Amino acid sequence: MSWQTYVDEHLMCDIDGTGHHLTAAAIVGHDGSIWAQSSSFPQFKADEVNGMMKDFDEPGYLAPTGLHLGGTKYMVIQGEPGAVIRGKKGSGGITIKKTGQALVFGMYDEPVTPGQCNMVVERLGDYLVDQGL
Repeated sequence: MSWQTYVDEHLMCDIDGTGHHLTAAAIVGHDGSIWAQSSSFPQFKADEVNGMMKDFDEPGYLAPTGLHLGGTKYMVIQGEPGAVIRGKKGSGGITIKKTGQALVFGMYDEPVTPGQCNMVVERLGDYLVDQGL
């Protein structure tokens, strides 16, 4: 299965039959290289990914400055140290799950809830971890 198929069918999917979808999603290598992304995923800077990787190694690193993606700042909210970073901005937010080789991104806005975004992103991330990726 191609990485783009994972983004299209597993991240940008209809959530629980509600007809709601994430606003953007991507799978990005630890080095910042894009493996696959939705057309709506923002263009980001390499130093933004470097900051995320540092937060996975040193949980809390991004808390004082916020999480930045594509120039947009998100307030960092409780995630899972070393595994998941969650950010919030207004009625939307972002979930990032770290696997052995990649970061799985999901972005949402109302009516999608933070919990729905977390479920979609983390389910795929856990699957990739189980596959050794």
